[in-house]
Amino acid sequence: MNSKLKKNSDWLDEYHQGVRYGLQGKLIIEESSPFQKITIFESKRYGKALLLDDCWMTAEKSEKFYHECLIHPALCCSTQIENILIIGGGDGGSARECLKYKEVKSIDLVEIDLKVIELSKKYLPTIGGNAWSDSRLNLQIKNGINWVKHKKENSYDVIIIDGADPIGPSKELFSNSFLTDCKRILKQGGILATQSESPESFQQIHINIVKVLREIFDYADPMYGSVSIYPSGLWSWTFASMEKPKYMFPKKNRVNEISENCQIWSERLQQGAFNSIPAFIERELAKT
Repeated sequence: MNSKLKKNSDWLDEYHQGVRYGLQGKLIIEESSPFQKITIFESKRYGKALLLDDCWMTAEKSEKFYHECLIHPALCCSTQIENILIIGGGDGGSARECLKYKEVKSIDLVEIDLKVIELSKKYLPTIGGNAWSDSRLNLQIKNGINWVKHKKENSYDVIIIDGADPIGPSKELFSNSFLTDCKRILKQGGILATQSESPESFQQIHINIVKVLREIFDYADPMYGSVSIYPSGLWSWTFASMEKPKYMFPKKNRVNEISENCQIWSERLQQGAFNSIPAFIERELAKT
């Protein structure tokens, strides 16, 4: 996958398997960190957008379709939500959604690339919002794999994996060993949530993520929705828990607390999104 802003053109495209996914606008800044290429692009339709290694990550006017669907099925349903871990999430959107809940006391946000956070704060301040100044947010510029590996058992009520596509620094976030460590540090009654790619553009990767989680946890199910700037527009998030699929049962008091502050997620949307699994994906997941 790569993107290119052609000479005398105001379009920036992500290329994926013979298809272009582009926005019209202008390049703001392009920098390289020790980990990846970081691009900020101001589009006419979706506002300022972030690309990592030439892949669209988020945009001001579409990010809620992604962040609300990643966060609220986990936080509305987990037994406790006092202590949260976010792996990745350097744009601040996931932290912002978690901090809508008064029950949340502490969030460890572990992001490997400080430059992503710095550029997001400067050019995409509406995505993180007040999260960066909230005393409950503990920012850690560290490797998320190592953080999880060395954390003691039963450390977190909810674990959020908000990484990029499984290439480069995000590749290991979908590995069996990393997800097994996540299970170890997750408290009883807790929920793990991860973005799990497009069932259309990344079909096999998506299936593999769900299958690995089902091997590690008692229950894991994908939820489907739309994120317009991503390849195919069809996206997924997968949730996992032990003993029962807790992510299927939102707690009414939490739903009532945050519903008015959500633009995309609702209890009704969540129910429908879990039930909207494409038939070919359901058949593949049923295979042993």
